[in-house]
Amino acid sequence: MGLELYSKVEEYLGLEDEVKNLHSYFLSLVFEKQLDDIIDIGCGQGAFMMHLRANEVNAYGIDLSVEQVRVCQAHGLRADAIALNEVEEKFSCATAIFDVINYIPKISLEEFFKDTANILKNDGYFIFDVNSLFGFEEIAQGSLNINLDDKFVAIDALFEDNQLTTDITFFEKTKNNLYKKEEDSITQYYHEIKLLKKYLLNANFKVEKVVNFNLHTEEEADKLIFICKKK
Repeated sequence: MGLELYSKVEEYLGLEDEVKNLHSYFLSLVFEKQLDDIIDIGCGQGAFMMHLRANEVNAYGIDLSVEQVRVCQAHGLRADAIALNEVEEKFSCATAIFDVINYIPKISLEEFFKDTANILKNDGYFIFDVNSLFGFEEIAQGSLNINLDDKFVAIDALFEDNQLTTDITFFEKTKNNLYKKEEDSITQYYHEIKLLKKYLLNANFKVEKVVNFNLHTEEEADKLIFICKKK
């Protein structure tokens, strides 16, 4: 689904400040709720787990990308390239940060929430973010070209029918001064608050709070952060 290629070009997109701000907010929630023993679903290269480790919070990560998990393990983080329904441990909190939920189509969303509830202890928390409609329509879609000395990245994102399709093209110079081309697409899905709350309730979660979060702009909230507790 293109996530391997996205992980390769992500460092060139200039999102470091946004990721840091989002991680800081999630970390503040972990402190506020006095949570330990966190599973980070869709952990990527482990940036949030490194924040947790620096604050002496136990963390475990899962991701479907083998390459991403290898990076985590190289940093000494505990992580596995497995699906959520393969996790056998129980945790006090699960996080899914920076669009993880938006990569899950509606048909699979309720099952994902139920699988999350299954790996949480009683009264465990599930904290995640999703893109708002404004975030998809006004922030996420558009085109971006990045020209570097030995690399070129082109991104074209179109939002229609409640789906964001992002086409990624990546050129990288080889040792022979030729360019290797890679291209792929990723799809994200807009989920309405009403639907999310319904599926969370069916999965035995109580939604304590939904926070409007301005990640990319002060104009309007482009993200929503759900703070949920297993009943």
